[in-house]
Amino acid sequence: MEVKLEARDVAPRLATGVFILNSGLSKLRADKETAAGVHGMACIAYPFLKKLDAQLFTRLLACSEIAVGGTLLAPFAPTRLAGVALTGFSAGLVGLYLRVPGMREPGSLRPTQNGIPLAKDFWMLGMGIGFLGAHSPRGRRSANRCPWHRCGRR
Repeated sequence: MEVKLEARDVAPRLATGVFILNSGLSKLRADKETAAGVHGMACIAYPFLKKLDAQLFTRLLACSEIAVGGTLLAPFAPTRLAGVALTGFSAGLVGLYLRVPGMREPGSLRPTQNGIPLAKDFWMLGMGIGFLGAHSPRGRRSANRCPWHRCGRR
């Protein structure tokens, strides 16, 4: 099966993929203090993560970021697959933004100064959802058909 990457998907996949891959590679080298900070913030939003060791959690997070970033950057990976990876990953980050106190202005989705770095996750979620709508080779053929008739008329 040939995977054709559409020109409109290249820039957002490249920009987002490099950003996420860099974040993951940086976390691989995280010291104990950094790992504790990353883990502590995640535990506020997702209390079940307290069961994991901080360094193990940070390493797992780094590996998942590397996997998501790599999927976005791989030209042979279908855009829909990249969309699944990006949507799932960024949805977890949006949850972090929504649940951690001090990231948003009271009663609003608007970020505080501390929340601005996490607010970008909404953009990534939007891109991921957009990638989910990418055409499949089979979908293009049927896209020209009338949606109300099975006969295939245009």
